[in-house]
Amino acid sequence: MAEWLNILLRSIGLFILVLLFARLMGKRQTSRMTFFDLITVIVIGVLTAAISLNLVNVLANGLIALAVWVFAPIGMYYLSIKSKMIRDIVQGRETVLVNHGKVLEDKLMEVRYTPEDLLSQLRKKNVFNFADVEFAIMEPSGEVSVLLKKDKQPITAKTLGVSVGHESVPQTVILDGVMMDEPLTAMGLNRQWLHTELEKIGVAPENVFIAQVDSAGQLYVDLFNDAIITPKPKTKDLLYVTLKKCQADCELYALGTKKKNAKKIYQESALELTEILDELEPLLKK
Repeated sequence: MAEWLNILLRSIGLFILVLLFARLMGKRQTSRMTFFDLITVIVIGVLTAAISLNLVNVLANGLIALAVWVFAPIGMYYLSIKSKMIRDIVQGRETVLVNHGKVLEDKLMEVRYTPEDLLSQLRKKNVFNFADVEFAIMEPSGEVSVLLKKDKQPITAKTLGVSVGHESVPQTVILDGVMMDEPLTAMGLNRQWLHTELEKIGVAPENVFIAQVDSAGQLYVDLFNDAIITPKPKTKDLLYVTLKKCQADCELYALGTKKKNAKKIYQESALELTEILDELEPLLKK
């Protein structure tokens, strides 16, 4: 067999084999690589290239070495799930770099970090003043996690004591101009509802690049033609205004009627609508 054909067949076979190995080793390999992961990937790449270029005289020996470097890490990962000691050996342990606002110089030396390296990592977390940091920890993957001091943390709804509504994942109902029935059904909607919503903004389905529906039933649309500006969804605003109007009307009718029973009914209705508005306001006004 010609050498070029041998290399071609080996390369195709190894490509398929490494692809299967990559699936076996899991997504973690590419998402958050530790130093051990990096070494494993490099060795697998070198072995694959050597076998592919016929630098390994005996094909079986090369495949055995490749299998060891694939299945041994997989075994180590499974063992690390069961044992923290093995997990610390394989993945490493986190290192505290800043503790209660104090930079730990000995820990910086331990992870081979200069002060410039630490400041650079803090800037990547949008922290430009190290005095704002309460804790900074280097994770086993090498990423630095930062906790700001209490008075420097961003204000949240919980900080302000404001309750907010729960959000569910938006559903994509149109993609490349094609309506998708399964997401519509998951939201309890249908194509007729979608056509009606698109007619409100004067858009045809075939002109829509992406359309999504959020948990409140609002439709967000992106068109193929970026020059066309579509109006923002008003479902929440209209519902809030309608409820406010109903509540105001009930209060007005209660003041206008002279019948005690009717006045009581209007007052109770206005009170119920006020309670409903208080509960829905975090969802409708955000």
